[in-house]
Amino acid sequence: MRLVFAGTPEVAVPALDALIASDRHEVVAVVTRPDAPAGRGRRLVASPVAERAEEAGIEVLKPNRPRDEEFLARLREIRPDCCPVVAYGALLPKVALDIPARGWVNLHFSLLPAWRGAAPVQHAILAGDQITGASTFLIEEGLDSGPVFGTVTEEVRPTDTSGDLLTRLAFAGSGLLAATMDGIEDGTLQAVAQPADGVSLAPKLTVEDAQVDWAAPALRVDRVVRGCTPAPGAWTVFRGERLKLVAARPLPGEEGLAPGDLAVGKNHVHVGTGSHAVELLWVQPQGKKPMRAADWARGVRIAPGERLGAADVR
Repeated sequence: MRLVFAGTPEVAVPALDALIASDRHEVVAVVTRPDAPAGRGRRLVASPVAERAEEAGIEVLKPNRPRDEEFLARLREIRPDCCPVVAYGALLPKVALDIPARGWVNLHFSLLPAWRGAAPVQHAILAGDQITGASTFLIEEGLDSGPVFGTVTEEVRPTDTSGDLLTRLAFAGSGLLAATMDGIEDGTLQAVAQPADGVSLAPKLTVEDAQVDWAAPALRVDRVVRGCTPAPGAWTVFRGERLKLVAARPLPGEEGLAPGDLAVGKNHVHVGTGSHAVELLWVQPQGKKPMRAADWARGVRIAPGERLGAADVR
């Protein structure tokens, strides 16, 4: 099939690579989000998908909106058979959905109908799911509601961050997407409607969602830190400023600390929660690079009675 691939971030690159490597299909163009400002200089930078496509000599389309007539006209000229999608980052209007003969097929990082939305991996970790996966489905106008072609499963490991899990799913899902293209092309694969039961939503996490509530149980604190890493980044407050929590671990049996209270040793920083304590492993103060929590504690010289989680933020 003639394919037009739609995707934007680094997590979409493995799937693009798998399709480029296929001897059954041809990636004739790529659709991605426009160049965006990045770094201290805020200079415009192409998306990871755009960079990979340019390396491979593939035409790159960067519409401001996928309903722009210039983009739609070019898509009609290309006449794709199918448009595989991975984390493109914009809603596709019906006029665009109708162009490829075999539709737009999305690789979504959950076992649908669970975790429809922008942040399925983060929500799987926040909910304590032990198994998640990826699904390929035919895009409709609804939110991740189209019929499913196939799935792969993936274990959620006890120490997984959302970044860890998403990386594994990106590679497992790339094979699933390539196999889905094969099955659509040869007619051996039929999409099956999603069940009405088991639907859950995974909206994009906000900075407010990522604030740690020290009155919550340690298990919940651990899930928030892992689920919000690397983005939007779990955080708390210390001396009126935000302190990013990069890595932590629960300490079952370590009790006696009130929520937010600190117990600092030569090589450790423990914090009280609504149940047992957690150990901070890595933190990132405002304007600084990530550092070991014990090094941070020595540097700020925590005084007796100081705690994490005060309400005021400068």
